[in-house]
Amino acid sequence: VQLQASGGGLVQAGGSLRLSCAASGRTFSSYFMGWFRQAPGKEREFVAAIGGSSGSTVHTDSVKGRFTISRDSAKATVYLQMNILKPEDTAVYYCAAAPIRTILAAIPTYRSQYEYWGQGTQVTVSS
Repeated sequence: VQLQASGGGLVQAGGSLRLSCAASGRTFSSYFMGWFRQAPGKEREFVAAIGGSSGSTVHTDSVKGRFTISRDSAKATVYLQMNILKPEDTAVYYCAAAPIRTILAAIPTYRSQYEYWGQGTQVTVSS
């Protein structure tokens, strides 16, 4: 599956951005979709992920209440709505896909569980 992320940019603290990640090549609903981010000098970290068709989501604690992941199966696109942005949210944001191998599989939150990655989109939050 090929992933194309977009929507990054420069925003002031307290502002909002919506990231998009368009998927192509395979059945979109067969994949967990996730967002990760990597700040300069830091490891790539998990942000949020969503199930294939159940709509179940997981968000890391630092973004709960501010970020929301969603998916549109008709458009084969996953979104990350980011509100109340903080300077510490500044990073390159990557979307990723992990195959759903069993119906009871838990939503993956580790980088190593994702097999496909988009190219990344820069988010910069000024104070």
